[in-house]
Amino acid sequence: MSKQFKEQLLHIATIGKTVGIHGDMKLHTDTDFPEQFQNGATFFTNLKKDITLSEVNLERGTIKIAGINSIEDAKKYTNAKLFTTREETRKNCHLEDGEYFWFDLEDCEVYEDGKLLGIVNEVERISISNYLNVKTDDILVKTGSAKSFLIPFQEPFKVNVDIDKKIITVKGAMDILEAS
Repeated sequence: MSKQFKEQLLHIATIGKTVGIHGDMKLHTDTDFPEQFQNGATFFTNLKKDITLSEVNLERGTIKIAGINSIEDAKKYTNAKLFTTREETRKNCHLEDGEYFWFDLEDCEVYEDGKLLGIVNEVERISISNYLNVKTDDILVKTGSAKSFLIPFQEPFKVNVDIDKKIITVKGAMDILEAS
């Protein structure tokens, strides 16, 4: 698997232990979009083989893999990680106004009052809030600022997001950086 292709895969779930006697398995999701898991959906795994779901019960948190009908066969998939692509995520997941995929926010430049503060390294969820983990611009680091800092990704800090231009405008973030 090429490095470029691997980087585009998104880990969205891990298969847990077997449940019952017919090969049902626990599903531990790692996504805000559980609607991706439906009968007939296919995912990449870290086991170097794709799987297709034949039954999904999100209320119980269980799945059944197509072609797997016994505990013995199902156990081979315990702890398997499920992946999808950014393209599939965009196709299968609905965003509300003001919502963004985390992978679209990564690598955006962060500006306050026209000044570049840094670039989004990743998005972190702490408790129920999302934060932009920003790698501080080198010019600011040279003047004594922290190498990275967190900005709450919410009002009043979030002013504007332009995914196409990869620019996020914020306010109050300079105060956070200076206090970091």
